[in-house]
Amino acid sequence: MDHGNELDKSEMGAEQRSERSVQLSPAWMAFIRYCQKLRHGEIERLKIQDGLPMIAELAVKKIKFAP
Repeated sequence: MDHGNELDKSEMGAEQRSERSVQLSPAWMAFIRYCQKLRHGEIERLKIQDGLPMIAELAVKKIKFAP
């Protein structure tokens, strides 16, 4: 067993995972755009379901990112 090869394989796996994470869902893109427009403030709670943002709870109102 060559430990050097195992490290190379695990690094390749991490690289592949990071490439997949770059492809964001529409719900994450909506959340990111909202945060950019917000510019400053606080999100008290963020409900995530199946790895996607569903609802952000602000002090004043709730914002839905996905149907």
